[in-house]
Amino acid sequence: MAGQPLKQWNTELCDCCDDASTCCYGFWCLPCLACTVSKEFGENTCLPLCDMLSPAVCTACGIPLFAPPAGLSLRAAMRNRYGIKGSLCKDIVISCFCEWCNWCQMHREFKHRKNNPTAINMQPQQVVNVQQPHMVMVNTNPAPVGFGTPHGVVVTSY
Repeated sequence: MAGQPLKQWNTELCDCCDDASTCCYGFWCLPCLACTVSKEFGENTCLPLCDMLSPAVCTACGIPLFAPPAGLSLRAAMRNRYGIKGSLCKDIVISCFCEWCNWCQMHREFKHRKNNPTAINMQPQQVVNVQQPHMVMVNTNPAPVGFGTPHGVVVTSY
């Protein structure tokens, strides 16, 4: 994405009216929606379950956990992969305080990209095969004592 200008998200964070099916899906079964987004991104399908299990485990161990790790990391990775404007600070705030909207926005982004694939124009390249003369280097090691073989390197070409 180097050299290309950064783009905005396809939809705003709370644009549930643009795609009500995604938001209804997220409302009735957020774990299912989150696992779908994770799978479509190429990560482990069960990765978002860390967001649900890690607060309980961390609290039991006395470790404060504020940001959901899977939602935050997938959002930041998605922005990086697709060249979307934003910052890590904004990703943290959205992942912590708008978890449902975060997963819904990422799902809408995938649906948009699936329906509007990026076209890449590639020009055919001419391949030129140039043959070089073959050079063979032979090292004639000295023979054991008592055999009179010449020493040196012999270079031949054909």
